[in-house]
Amino acid sequence: MAKEESPSTLKDLQELQRKLSLLLESFQNNSKVVAFTKSPVGQYLDRHPFLALTVLVFIAVSAVPVGIFLLLVVFTSLAALVGVILLEGLVISVGGLSLLCVLCGLGFVSVAMSATIMASYMVISSLISFWFSPRLLTQQNPSPDCQLAMKAADFEGLYQE
Repeated sequence: MAKEESPSTLKDLQELQRKLSLLLESFQNNSKVVAFTKSPVGQYLDRHPFLALTVLVFIAVSAVPVGIFLLLVVFTSLAALVGVILLEGLVISVGGLSLLCVLCGLGFVSVAMSATIMASYMVISSLISFWFSPRLLTQQNPSPDCQLAMKAADFEGLYQE
């Protein structure tokens, strides 16, 4: 069985090697890679392969934690944004209801004060008109000479004081 699989396995390995060499060649011929290898950093890493491998492994390994951190930042920002919107909506709703209650209370107080002022005005004006009514004076003293005498007596009382 091992002899039957070995020619197909060898063929598969050769096909894989050919595909990898084509992939490597396409990387090496890429204009960005060529520009990087001609830069001072690329030349330094070309002279120090261990450091190049270390940087490559570090970048590959750190990609996952950095990605998780960035996702955490994005989700936290979204949650904060939604929370702020919800909190702002809650504050505006509570503030609006409080304002509505205060305005209703002020409306009630305004109606009560207006009713009190109107009732006071009506009572005071009725009392004043009752106390200082010309009809009362004429009913008590039907003659106009008496009214004149009362007015003269009032003036005399003022001069005596």
